[in-house]
Amino acid sequence: MSQQLNRDQLVNLAKSQIEEMTPNQLQERLKAGEELTVVDIRERDEWVQGHIPVAHFIPRGFLELQIEQHQPNRDKPVVLYCAGGVRSALAARNLKEMGYQQVISMIGGFNGWKNASLPFKVPKVLNEDQRIRYSRHTLLSEIGEAGQIKLLESSILMIGAGGLGSPAAMYLAAAGVGKLGIVDFDTVDVSNLQRQLLHGMSDVGRPKVDSARDRIKEINPDVEVVGYREPITSANALEIIREYDLVINGSDNFPTRYLVNDACQFLGKPLVDASIFMFEGQVTVYQPSVAEQGVEGGPCYRCLYPDPPPPGEVPSCAEAGVLGVLPGIVGSIQAIEAIKMLLGTGEPLIGRLLMIDTLDMSFRTLKVQKNPDCPVCGEHPTVTELIDYEQFCGLPSRNGHEHAAERPREFANGIAA
Repeated sequence: MSQQLNRDQLVNLAKSQIEEMTPNQLQERLKAGEELTVVDIRERDEWVQGHIPVAHFIPRGFLELQIEQHQPNRDKPVVLYCAGGVRSALAARNLKEMGYQQVISMIGGFNGWKNASLPFKVPKVLNEDQRIRYSRHTLLSEIGEAGQIKLLESSILMIGAGGLGSPAAMYLAAAGVGKLGIVDFDTVDVSNLQRQLLHGMSDVGRPKVDSARDRIKEINPDVEVVGYREPITSANALEIIREYDLVINGSDNFPTRYLVNDACQFLGKPLVDASIFMFEGQVTVYQPSVAEQGVEGGPCYRCLYPDPPPPGEVPSCAEAGVLGVLPGIVGSIQAIEAIKMLLGTGEPLIGRLLMIDTLDMSFRTLKVQKNPDCPVCGEHPTVTELIDYEQFCGLPSRNGHEHAAERPREFANGIAA
């Protein structure tokens, strides 16, 4: 018959089987730069009142289920703390049973940390509705509640509310990106509905920025939508783009591609760029160098395509057609890349060009190099302000309507070969 233990005996037994340290000892080891995984195992209502700045939040009931997401190496030290040091001692013994070799319980818990006048952080938290809405995000260790809050505080500018802009905007809204700007001065046409899912039959004839706003608000009322029913030009690009953290390019013409690229480079804004044609698509990320932030940039659009093709060389999707599902795939990838950039997680497509052919369902990733002679981001730039991009592309100045050219030059010139 097994021995029956009371509460105190159980706690004392657990403490005899594990290592403990004081709050001051933990602080000294952290200051010394020791690699410690610190885990707060209290409940959420305790966590939101304050926690150790470097701590991961895993409520006690989920510790054994989630610890591997935060520290998969069982030989690395893990420090657990609760409010007073009891729950963490019992939890530490359980982790030892899982094979963790250096599990440490903090004596006195978070109360002891505060009583020692050590620094703590009061976090921003999701409200109850947001916790439910974004629960599948917050379960991911790469996002968590802190990452979701970062998304809610982020802003993205969408260039175009068409084929690429539709899936990108819808998924970014659903993901909880707090502010979406949409630049598009077109109206909804019946021919758009084959691929532009932001809009429906009741929207035909309406400005796309208006139907896009209504659809996004239906998806997620947390999201602020700012519509710009005007062409993006050299006169307004810097003013508009400056207000956002990142830009997604879903434009369908070369003047806008070069304009947005140059403006993002001048402002140090990441640009998630994509293009589609018939059954093919491609995606990449242009990250400008930002010296004051220590960001080393990759190539820009002009590194890959210094000059636009001659007018008329590249047929538009209105002339050649496009598979309606294709922009759903490509625009969704743009949304993923944007989220990765905002969260600082994963490996974005900086310096890489993702090529997609849906006829044989092949995905190829090609490395692209920064051009030291690039006129915008090279070592000796010659383009230092926005220019007349219609003239640069050999097109007449637009008067209220975009030039249609969804098929990018890269497909026509075989740049990916």
